[in-house]
Amino acid sequence: MKTKKITKVLQGLGFFIVGFFIISLAIAGMAAAGPQDADNVWSGKTAKYVFMFIGDGMGLQQVSAAEIYLGATKNNATNSNPGIEKLTFSRFENQGMITTYSANSFITDSAPAATSLATGYKTDNGVIGVDPSKTKKFATIAELAKERGMKVGIVSSVSINHATPAAFYAHVPSRNDYYGIGLQLLDSEVDYFGGGGFNQPTGKEKDKKSLYDVAVERGIKVLRSRDAILAAKKGEGRIFAINPILDADNAMPYEIDRTQGELSLADFTRKGIELLDNEKGFFMQVEGGKIDWTCHANDAATSIIDTFAFDDAVKEAVEFSQKHPEETLIVIVGDHETGGMSIGFAGTEYETFFEKIAGQKESFLEFDKKIAAYRAGKAGKEGKSEGKSGEKSFDGFFPEITKSFGLLRLTETEAKDLAEKAKAGDAAAARRLAMNLSSIELDAIRGAFQRSMTEGKVRGDEQMFLLYGGYEPLSVQVTHVLNQKAGIGWTTYAHTGIPVPVFAHGQGAELFNGYYDNTDIAWKTLSVMGLPALEPTVFKSQK
Repeated sequence: MKTKKITKVLQGLGFFIVGFFIISLAIAGMAAAGPQDADNVWSGKTAKYVFMFIGDGMGLQQVSAAEIYLGATKNNATNSNPGIEKLTFSRFENQGMITTYSANSFITDSAPAATSLATGYKTDNGVIGVDPSKTKKFATIAELAKERGMKVGIVSSVSINHATPAAFYAHVPSRNDYYGIGLQLLDSEVDYFGGGGFNQPTGKEKDKKSLYDVAVERGIKVLRSRDAILAAKKGEGRIFAINPILDADNAMPYEIDRTQGELSLADFTRKGIELLDNEKGFFMQVEGGKIDWTCHANDAATSIIDTFAFDDAVKEAVEFSQKHPEETLIVIVGDHETGGMSIGFAGTEYETFFEKIAGQKESFLEFDKKIAAYRAGKAGKEGKSEGKSGEKSFDGFFPEITKSFGLLRLTETEAKDLAEKAKAGDAAAARRLAMNLSSIELDAIRGAFQRSMTEGKVRGDEQMFLLYGGYEPLSVQVTHVLNQKAGIGWTTYAHTGIPVPVFAHGQGAELFNGYYDNTDIAWKTLSVMGLPALEPTVFKSQK
């Protein structure tokens, strides 16, 4: 009905249609710049070692949030004396910005976004490595590098057969074909892959041979312990290094939840460099995939800490490049922005208070586990799980909120006392008072708690989805309140269509300056590597 009404309006406003047509042609032109465009051609010495770091869901907001947080917590930056501390990659001398739309949507998902970065071609949402008609197959940077004789590494903090890493070695009509994607990875010539494990390793119906068993049959060395991974040496053949601790989706834990001694994304990057280094060079793709996952859940603190983990991985490449300054190219790029994150919230107006985020000690996912246990009648160490009426007690659970997020529920007397101390210059009292919940915030959290204490089907209507995006209501509400106190807002639980940043360092890095399309990332990278840009070939589905 809405579409018909819009069509009638447009029919009466022909000049708008013409304008839209002109804009569409301009967009199409941008997408069709191609490998021969002057801005995509490198005429200098080719790069022997190439890194492509993809911050999944990492827009300029996510980068900026991490830098503001560092400024607030390390340098005591305030609104009266603002300042940021740049990340390693945001200090790179060459920077740009890219459009991210897919072949059929201004808001892309990771499959076509990564396909554009890996191949130079656009495709539809949900599709990996083939064109929208699913009749043509795109060659990837990784595949072309292998043909050249270079080694290839694929690392991700999420499952290794997820959309972004898959775009560099797989060609499938659906990103949800995790088993088929896994088989293609094993059939590929990728030398080193690791971080997360296989999602759905025995297929969606759990009726297929384990991909891990298939890997062993193909002669791939599967390493699952920290010691075995760190001890791996060159010359041991193809290696799949799986983080010893994986979540329910076979991804690495969020960095905020990683305990001392556990492997990090930087560890897997460092090991990859060690194993791949050879006379013919290498191409290595590293994904910070959980930046995206935490932004889907609107958890700013977890996103910021995972951005730091991503930056630590970049440092490993920078350190390597210092030994090979004229032979190494490092490209950092987001595939899209997630969550519609904003630096600014109506309640804080022109101010931000990022130091408040430091009160969060774990991810929303770990907090979900506490909620689930409480819902099941397993009380935490603080309080009782049942109130007098037999209902789950908000009062009994609230100490867990304080412990995980630093939010407080002060009495009127306590708040007044802290206010007087803060006025007298007591910084600790001021910090504690700042974490106190207003009556509006407390009511919102209490309402979310009540919804979290019901079963999923009961709270699964459209209104609840708009409020909580399908996530645990209490976790979402608590993180929203904490984020808003810091001056951070969100608009969606999905992706957005805004352009995202590019940072480049090393040989050919100046080619990545400017404003262009995500497909150009592949053409620029291939040109700096001295690799051919191939036309799509006939695609034959394995099914």
